[in-house]
Amino acid sequence: MDKEEVLVNYLIDKKYHITFAESLTAGMLAAKLVNVANASMVLNESFVTYSNEAKMKYLNVKKETIDKYSVVSEEVAKEMAIGAAKAANSNIAVTTTGVAGPTGGTEKTPVGMVCFGFYINGDVVTKTKYFGNLGRNKVRFEATNYAFEEIIELLK
Repeated sequence: MDKEEVLVNYLIDKKYHITFAESLTAGMLAAKLVNVANASMVLNESFVTYSNEAKMKYLNVKKETIDKYSVVSEEVAKEMAIGAAKAANSNIAVTTTGVAGPTGGTEKTPVGMVCFGFYINGDVVTKTKYFGNLGRNKVRFEATNYAFEEIIELLK
């Protein structure tokens, strides 16, 4: 069984709803989830907030947080997760923010760095993963797979 099938079945069993707030993955998480039959039972809405302005407008990410920590940070991923869960009235929220490349990286936030937020019933876990400069779409693909693996682990 695929990771997304495992997740959908778990969420159905628990009567949980999930939402995604995606920057780096730009909708890949939601798209992968809806490949599964009955995904509509667990996903009502999702967000692609690619710009800083969209993160602030739809997810209530604070400008001060972006200015202090950078948009690619666990602090922003956390605010995205809280904001998405509240906006969608979901038990679970998964967020991504990062640098897919091939440009845009810095010493502090290199290409391939992705920050994740995982909101589960009011608790938030954040993680940072360095995938390396694999190429833009490969970083996005790897981030999507990692996010599914991680949320399943956290829900166990």
